[in-house]
Amino acid sequence: MLTEALMDFYYTLMKQKIYMAGRITQDIFCLNFLHTFIDRWCFQMRQTFIIGLLFFGLCSQVVAQSFTDSNLSIVILTTDNGWNIEDEARILASMKIIYRGPGERNYFSDRENPDYLNYDGRIDIEIRGSSSQYFSKKQYGFSTRLSDDVSRNNVSLLGMPEEHDWILNGMVYDTARIRDYLCYNLYRQLGNYASRTAYCELFINNHYRGIYLLEEKIKADKERVDVIKITSNDNNLPYVSGGYITKADKVSPGESIAWTMFTWYGAPVNYLNVLPKPENVTPSQFDYIRIQFEDMEATARNKDVSLETGFPSIIDIPSFIDHFIICELSSNPDAYQFSTYFHKDRKGKLRAGPIWDSDLTFGNDLFFWGFDRSKTAGWHFEDGQNDGSTFWRDLFYSDEFQCYLSLRWNELIQPGGPLNIASLEGLIDSTVSLIGEAVARDYVRWSIEEDYQQLISDIKSFIVARTEWMTANLGSFAACRNVPTPPLVINKIMYNPETSLEFPVSNEMEFIEILNNGDQTVDLTGIYFRGTGLAYQFPAHATLGPQSSYHLASSWPTFQARYGFAPYGAFTRHLSNKEESLVLADGFGNIIDNVHYYDTLPWPEADGNGYYLALIDPSLDNSLPEHWMASKETVVSKMEFHSDGKLTVFPNPVHDIMRIQADSEIRSLSLFDIQGRLLRTIEINGLNAEVDISHFSKGTYILEITCSEKIYTRLIVKL
Repeated sequence: MLTEALMDFYYTLMKQKIYMAGRITQDIFCLNFLHTFIDRWCFQMRQTFIIGLLFFGLCSQVVAQSFTDSNLSIVILTTDNGWNIEDEARILASMKIIYRGPGERNYFSDRENPDYLNYDGRIDIEIRGSSSQYFSKKQYGFSTRLSDDVSRNNVSLLGMPEEHDWILNGMVYDTARIRDYLCYNLYRQLGNYASRTAYCELFINNHYRGIYLLEEKIKADKERVDVIKITSNDNNLPYVSGGYITKADKVSPGESIAWTMFTWYGAPVNYLNVLPKPENVTPSQFDYIRIQFEDMEATARNKDVSLETGFPSIIDIPSFIDHFIICELSSNPDAYQFSTYFHKDRKGKLRAGPIWDSDLTFGNDLFFWGFDRSKTAGWHFEDGQNDGSTFWRDLFYSDEFQCYLSLRWNELIQPGGPLNIASLEGLIDSTVSLIGEAVARDYVRWSIEEDYQQLISDIKSFIVARTEWMTANLGSFAACRNVPTPPLVINKIMYNPETSLEFPVSNEMEFIEILNNGDQTVDLTGIYFRGTGLAYQFPAHATLGPQSSYHLASSWPTFQARYGFAPYGAFTRHLSNKEESLVLADGFGNIIDNVHYYDTLPWPEADGNGYYLALIDPSLDNSLPEHWMASKETVVSKMEFHSDGKLTVFPNPVHDIMRIQADSEIRSLSLFDIQGRLLRTIEINGLNAEVDISHFSKGTYILEITCSEKIYTRLIVKL
């Protein structure tokens, strides 16, 4: 007798064969004819076996009648008027989530007990996915709504941060029901964002649907992809620089291609705008983000590692490395070509991630379609299949990038590291223990005949072999193991300033002070804040003298008005009033300084009462709360305005006329704004020069002085 699952198999197989044929021939008439033929064939086959299908359809009723409780949360959906859930056209429904708490069993009988309902409210819901729609076990996307069925209802589901867009992932391609969960958790353990997940068992209109992953939808949000939501008015720098979410992917119905890049073998890779939405993107925004990818591609191809002009100036290298590692460890055949996300915040670098759609990993593939690509040997960016854009391969074969990739990999596989074999097996075992009984019910519901323990054993064996191969083929990391970093110290943090009648907006007075705690001038080219949230990158050729400091502010004009002098620069976003990691790094991501502050004990109280965090001594370890104090000391400028014997710039700060003296010929002067944009160039050809800057606005500027012997850079404050 043909089961429902087997029927789905034949139907999907035929559809895929047609799809592949259509891609090869591009014969639309033939394609439409074949689609019509197979649809009619499948209809007749379904009629022929309708009795068998009805029998297996009763499985959901049988399981539902015998189901009483679960160690997982229980999600109960009831659609309005019993409507079927469709693709695209969302329908309204009510949803209850039964959850007694960690480690507790959840009882179906508690569906009317408000004490144990994690959610009891309205949603709208649709089927999601592309090829997975051909399976009887569907994937769903839903939004939580208020009682008016229209307004968004931002809520926390099963301990995840508040939002309104969610996904119910049926894991239909992964009968182990574990691969997405593993990859997302590992990616987060590496310090990156990936969708948070929670296992549950799902009922729809009293029909049992099996085990699902309730997970966050990828979107811009402080607790998800942490970038600014760019608007249609953001068309000039710095506003046009972010935030963006872009993906390389298949094109689903209703979607449009933003631009196309190519693999090393000439196959197209389609890129789609996620943020801003395709219908909202402006020409300036479209050009800006596309050029970021084109510049990355060109610099990677040329192996340009310049901190000023190369790929380190464009991309956040640690995020690309972590993306490589998870995609390659899991041996994801879709990596780089499909479901591959990128994001960029305002004033920030282009970042890879978050990872998505990891069900075809760890040896799993579309075997029933003839695919077997997830192997323990080989790199997926050059296997001749879904290679992705050329920059993936070019980055890998850059000596510097591969060195840092190898270094990061070897750090992660050490004992206690998240990718150590023992750690991975521990995560797998704890997950299997969590979902084991639900998987058994799921197998009964969908007539799956698999040896579950063998599936898990195969994943573990795959990981061991894959880890050994990657370790043997990543090369040496000796050249980048102990890279010296400058003695820059995050010295002061004003994260929740006190308001007043004159300055009523607290977050506009935020600042960070960075001190050069050494005895040599530091070149700041390439230095930036890693991660998401606060974004800032120092302009090329900027320098900071010994025992001098720069202030970075959230609002340039407010800082200057409040504290009486101009900050060096302005960062994007605002500092958290609760906790935040501030990671200062060089252009390759090597950490220079790292502070994770909190507004709770044992950290000093500097939360909204006029105090800021001040490091007691710049030589102390500033990761420890006992080395900080709450200070109300007047904020003063410690910018370096000096004469080094060979060059003198005075006065500085300056109102109108600035004078420069040098002991070698001054050939030219170039004035830049703090974003690095050239404002004026003057030919000099002498030992002395005068520059009238009276017509420039108040603020901080960069003066580049080209002499016959060397080029000097000085920071100028215009009063």
